[in-house]
Amino acid sequence: MVVSCEEVWREVSNYLDGEVDPALRVAIEEHARGCRHCTAVLDGTRNVIQLYGDERMLEVPLGFSHRLQQRLLHQKLDRNMPGSRRNFLGWMVAAAAAVLVVGSFEVVRSSTFRGHQLRSEQAHPGTGVPPDMMVVVAEDGKLFHLAGCTFIHEKTHLRTITAAEASREGYAPCVRCLRKYLVPA
Repeated sequence: MVVSCEEVWREVSNYLDGEVDPALRVAIEEHARGCRHCTAVLDGTRNVIQLYGDERMLEVPLGFSHRLQQRLLHQKLDRNMPGSRRNFLGWMVAAAAAVLVVGSFEVVRSSTFRGHQLRSEQAHPGTGVPPDMMVVVAEDGKLFHLAGCTFIHEKTHLRTITAAEASREGYAPCVRCLRKYLVPA
């Protein structure tokens, strides 16, 4: 099976979530090995998901996700249209700069935190989470979640433990599914 750049972009989310059939997964991986642009899109999307999913949530304007998704779906990097490629690269540079700026603020803000060693330097302990509440953690993850949280990115090697145990192991609470328990600093 051979896929085009547009098909890779259309399936990037499903591919990264492991929700494509094996034949399409192999085709995307083969395509990405020979296409710098698709490799950059896959790596960039993976990085954004990791940054966005592992740290404190940044509130974005209403409709931003939909507009971003529409923009990415309609963006064309046709080799015959160099202006389109420049637009895409411009968006990627702008997104990377925004991530760096937000990340810098988070690092500075969290540098005053002193306590047990968390798996993420920007994380804050879940002081309002009931210690006996059962939560889900992934071995390679940094956050603990309520069962069924849609923001669990590493779905392999999940285990259920108490919130107190998760905190002792360095996990921080998911700010999306445990928001009601978190006490503002």
